[in-house]
Amino acid sequence: MSMRKLFKALSPARIIALGFALVILLGSVLLILPCSVRDGVELKYIDSLYTSTSAVCVTGLIAVDAGDTFTPLGQFFLGALIQVGGLGVTAVGAGIILAMGKKMDMKSRTLMKEAMNLDSGKGIVKFVKSIFLTTVTFELIGALLSFTVFVQDYPLPKAIGISLFHSVAAFNNSGFDILGNLQNLIPYRDNVMLNLVTCGLIFFGGIGFLVIREMWQKRLNWKRFSMHTKIVLSVSGILIVTGTVLIKLTEDVTWLGAFFHSVSARTAGFSTYPLGTFSNSGLLVLTALMFIGASPGSTGGGIKTSTFFALLQGIKAAATNKSEKAFRYAIPKDAFKKAAVVTLLALGVVTMGTYLFTILEPDVGLMDALFEITSAFGTVGLSTGITPGLGVGAKLLSILTMYIGRLGPLTVASLWYFSRGERVSFPEGNIAIG
Repeated sequence: MSMRKLFKALSPARIIALGFALVILLGSVLLILPCSVRDGVELKYIDSLYTSTSAVCVTGLIAVDAGDTFTPLGQFFLGALIQVGGLGVTAVGAGIILAMGKKMDMKSRTLMKEAMNLDSGKGIVKFVKSIFLTTVTFELIGALLSFTVFVQDYPLPKAIGISLFHSVAAFNNSGFDILGNLQNLIPYRDNVMLNLVTCGLIFFGGIGFLVIREMWQKRLNWKRFSMHTKIVLSVSGILIVTGTVLIKLTEDVTWLGAFFHSVSARTAGFSTYPLGTFSNSGLLVLTALMFIGASPGSTGGGIKTSTFFALLQGIKAAATNKSEKAFRYAIPKDAFKKAAVVTLLALGVVTMGTYLFTILEPDVGLMDALFEITSAFGTVGLSTGITPGLGVGAKLLSILTMYIGRLGPLTVASLWYFSRGERVSFPEGNIAIG
């Protein structure tokens, strides 16, 4: 079977999964090249594979420090992997097709629709162009604003490189940095400018391209927004405020630090305080935020804000015996069912991952293990500091968890499903619930 026929035979979910896997493998090879690794630094392939997976899955968990390990070329490769992972392999492929002056066929349009959670295939070409334009605009603005901070501490060429890398990592909700010494943004914990710029990039990268486009087209007119946009913005705002207050109550951090970590925990992974010093209650708050994550069609992971909202509304409707509705709209009847399936699958991945992690790393505490696995699943990148010291087995487990988190548990569950139609029907039985 030729590659063309094989491509047509595969389902959209399988093509997307295969595309991410191939980019990860390619990235692991690029990062381990002699030109990518600094002189005197030994990089094992498992660490190269781990770093590539973390970049493509826009996670930010690090087995080796990017600033101390990779050359400028290696850091460029890392930034490119983050960009591809954030936009999505499908969107990048569609962009290349359009850049070559070719038309997108029906298979490509279906892939794009699946990858970006679109309702229909109409206006796909225009949407792809808007994705790239939006990404470039936000990242350039973010780089310029970040440059005003980094240029005070680094030579001009290095400040430009750090600013561009940081902006790409922040907008794509990936917690990588190239500052060195495993310090992340801790030296800038009190820099209001960099904190707010980073939070802004994380927020807009995490609400999704559909929401950004609608906010622009409807001139920030709340009344004209769709139900989806209102849900995404409302839930995102509530989670940020709630997370800020809870973190401030449990940890000895400033309000700026609490706000930053509340935003960052929603799949970005930057930190301005060492999380190894956080209490279990603070880590639990961050774990919940990481599990919920960003929004559909965004650069972030997690079960998504809309899923969390549909789940709560479904529970509320069942408890009060009222219909599910929000913002003067009726919520689709199958929304709660899908949200429940996604959440249960996600809980299953996190629970099983934590169980296996504690077996592979018996010296790691349960809270640290849960935090690490949730961070990997939510493609966040926050860690209590245990990542570099993990064994090969735990790293492979984390790689698999990041991959599942980037694709989505429902997508992964459907990879081996073949629909043949139901030929036999059964009489409805009875089951006691609750």
